[in-house]
Amino acid sequence: MPRCPIGPALAAALLSSTAARAEALAERLAPCLACHGETGRSAIPEVPSLGGQPADYLVTQLYQFRETQRVAPPMNEMAAGLSDDDLRAFADALAALPAPASPAAAPDGAAPIGAAAEQARALVSRHQCGSCHGADLAGRDAIPRIRGQREDYLLKALAGYKSNARPGYDPAMNEVAQGLGAGEIQVLARYLAGL
Repeated sequence: MPRCPIGPALAAALLSSTAARAEALAERLAPCLACHGETGRSAIPEVPSLGGQPADYLVTQLYQFRETQRVAPPMNEMAAGLSDDDLRAFADALAALPAPASPAAAPDGAAPIGAAAEQARALVSRHQCGSCHGADLAGRDAIPRIRGQREDYLLKALAGYKSNARPGYDPAMNEVAQGLGAGEIQVLARYLAGL
């Protein structure tokens, strides 16, 4: 059996340190998972599901919360003391959660069917949602997954982009949302949540 070139004591210390860091990260993530869902799907109204989100998107959002470029008091408080390494570790851990499974039905039991689904697909096409969010709307790089996201969160986010109450780090969503009516936002949010 080959000998460990770094010596058994150092190897044990490194393993112990890695296990301790993993345990500390899990402990620090517990409040995040309490709101955003341990399974990647949030059960709290207007709180987004983070499962399956790209790590680069999550680290960008955490940075914006830390720097108060995006204001949401609980998130700003949570992110205030995080280092850049913490932001990356949190983002990587959250991105590893499974993407939310499609709900059996929308919260009120109605799912977009027929004309509403056709209208939603036409909106996705007209506003070229797939060009940024990916053809399957599962996000990529610093662009979020919108497929399977909570309907109420999507409604709030799209309305915030439309009113410019929610500035993005890129103005694309604010520009796209200007062309959406309130009814279109509802149809689009319900459709995306059900994917």
